[in-house]
Amino acid sequence: MPQQPSEQAFPPLLTATGDSLVIADFRPRHQKAPRRQKAPRRQKAPRRQKAPHRRTTPYHRLFTIPGARAFTVGNLLARLPMGMFSVSAVIMIAGSRGSYALAGAVTATGLAATALVAPWTARLVDRHGQARIAVPATAFALLGSVALLLCVRFGAPDWTLFAAYAATATTPNTGGMSRARWAHLLRDDPAAAHTANSFEQAADELCFMLGPVCAAFLCGTFFPEAGTLVAGVLMMTGVLIFAAQRSTEPPPQPRTPSKSPLLAAGMPPLLLCFLATGAVFGSMEVVTIAFADAQGHRSAAGAVLALQAAGSCVAGLLYGARKPTGPAERRHPWCLAAMTALMTLPLLAAWLTASLPALAGALLLAGAATAPTMVTGMALVQRRTPEGRLNEGMTLAVTGLLGGIACGSATGGWLVEHLSATAGYGVPIAAAGSALAISLTIPPASDPPNRRQSFGPNSDAPH
Repeated sequence: MPQQPSEQAFPPLLTATGDSLVIADFRPRHQKAPRRQKAPRRQKAPRRQKAPHRRTTPYHRLFTIPGARAFTVGNLLARLPMGMFSVSAVIMIAGSRGSYALAGAVTATGLAATALVAPWTARLVDRHGQARIAVPATAFALLGSVALLLCVRFGAPDWTLFAAYAATATTPNTGGMSRARWAHLLRDDPAAAHTANSFEQAADELCFMLGPVCAAFLCGTFFPEAGTLVAGVLMMTGVLIFAAQRSTEPPPQPRTPSKSPLLAAGMPPLLLCFLATGAVFGSMEVVTIAFADAQGHRSAAGAVLALQAAGSCVAGLLYGARKPTGPAERRHPWCLAAMTALMTLPLLAAWLTASLPALAGALLLAGAATAPTMVTGMALVQRRTPEGRLNEGMTLAVTGLLGGIACGSATGGWLVEHLSATAGYGVPIAAAGSALAISLTIPPASDPPNRRQSFGPNSDAPH
C-alpha cells in the first residue's frame, strides 16, 4: 500500500537572486486534520425503579429484635412435649398394664405435683435467672420421665409409676419464661407486647394441638415408649437452646421486696377466672370424646378437638395483629362474654343435629374466643404481678388453668356418665359464664411504685 510522503521528502530549496536569498518550500501547506472520532452517545441513565413497598406485619417487626428468633425456636421445641407427655404416659401405661384407671391416676398425680412445685420453680427462676434454674430443673424432670419409661418397660410395682411421674413436676414453665423475655424486651412498647402475648398464646394452641397427635403417632408406629422418649429429648434440647440466649434474658431479682403475687391486688379473682377457664377446656375435651364415641367415631375425636385449637390459634394471631383498644380490664369481660356465647354452638350442634361434622364446625367457631381471652388474661397477670416475680405470677395462672382442666374433666365425665354426652356440653357454658361473672368483680389496677416490668409508661392500662 503506498505511503504518504513525509515532510523530509520535500526539503526547502535555497537560492540567491541578486541581493536576495530565496527559500522555496515545497511542503504541502494544508494538511488534513485527523478525523475526530465521534464521541459515543451518552447513554441515558436507567431510571431508578422504586423499590417495592414492603408491608411488614407486627409479627415481622417482632422478630427483627436481636435474639428473638433464637429463643423462640428453643422455646417452641421445649413447649411441644408439654402436649405429648400425658398422652404418651396414658398409652404406655395402659398398653403394658391394661388399665386406663391406673394410667389416669398416674397422670393426675403428676398434674397435682406440678401444681404444687411449679410456682416454687418459677420463684427460683425470678431470683436466680432463667438459665441457672431452667436447665437443672429440666434435667431432673427428664430423669423422672426416663424412670417412668424404665419402670413401665421392666414391670416395676405400680407405686413406682406414681413416684417417677411426680418427679417430672420440676419442668419449668417455658411459656411463662418466654413471655417474661418479651415483657423485658418490650417494656416500653405496649402494642408490641400485646402482639408478643398473642403469638405466645397461638404457640400454646399449636403445641397442644400437635403434641397429642405426635405422641399417638410415635407410640402407635414404633413402640409404646417412643412418645415419652422423643418428648424428653425435644424438651431438653429446646431448653438448652433457649437458655443459651443470654442477651434476651431478663435480669434476675435476687432480693426483691415485692410481696407474693397471690397477695397482689386483684390477683385472687383473676386466678379464679383462670380456674374457670380451665374448666371450659377440660370439660370440652372429655365430653367431645364421649360424643364421638357415642356416634361410633371415637378415633376422630382428636381431629375434632384439633379444630377447636386451630380456631383459637388463628384467632390469636389475628387478635395480635391489631392494636388493643382500651385497657385490658375492660377487654377481658368482653372476651369472656364472647366465649360464653360461642360455647353454646357445640351444645346446639350436638342437640339439634347429633352430627359429628356439625359439631366439628361448631368447635372451630367456638375456639375463636379462646385465644383472645387468654391473651387478655395473661396481660392482666403481667400487669398485676409485683416487680421481680413475673415468672411466678404467670406460673400461678397456668396452675389455675391446670386445676380447672382437672375439675372440668371430672364434672364433664360425671354428666356424660349419668345423663348424656349432649348434656355434658352445658359444663363449658356454665364454666365460661362463671369466669365472666368473676371477671366483673376484678377491681381496676393501680401502678405500684417502680412498676416497669411488663409495660412502659405508655401502657394502655389505666394508671
